Amino acid sequence: HALRSVDTKLFCHVLSIPNFCRPHVQDYCWEDHGYSLVNRLYPDVGQLIDEKFHIAYNLTYNTMAMHKDVDTSMLRRAIWNYIHCMFGIRYDDYDYGEINQLLDRSFKVYIKTVVCTPEKVTKRMYDSFWRQFKHSEKVHVNLLLIEARMQAELLYALRAITRYMT
Repeated sequence: HALRSVDTKLFCHVLSIPNFCRPHVQDYCWEDHGYSLVNRLYPDVGQLIDEKFHIAYNLTYNTMAMHKDVDTSMLRRAIWNYIHCMFGIRYDDYDYGEINQLLDRSFKVYIKTVVCTPEKVTKRMYDSFWRQFKHSEKVHVNLLLIEARMQAELLYALRAITRYMT
């Protein structure tokens, strides 16, 4: 059977997914399970994907708009975890209150649009979020958004493959 394309909108409405269908990070996560399964199925591919995730997650100029020498790790973690949360993936050791402190409502709307319905993103939307930030910073945020989405989707797919194989 060929895998059919999955409608991203289904993933972005995870509230309709029963809890037992959602991966719990402590039960199935990229670092402990997904990475090794990908490497077992396609040698060396897990390493390449892992490097891609780490590069997108850790990429920073240590700037925020006109401010220099800024530690952006909390912001990057909030963005990554917000996207995973949209897909029903939650981390027991993360304070989700940080998301509301660091991501304003309009930015969350932009994130949800990019992640759930990327075909609806317009140049106007892109230009209107974080107006004071440099183009390079905004591009990095978009890379972070799509890589977090990719990891969330991979976790669902790889967990399904693991269940099939056992």
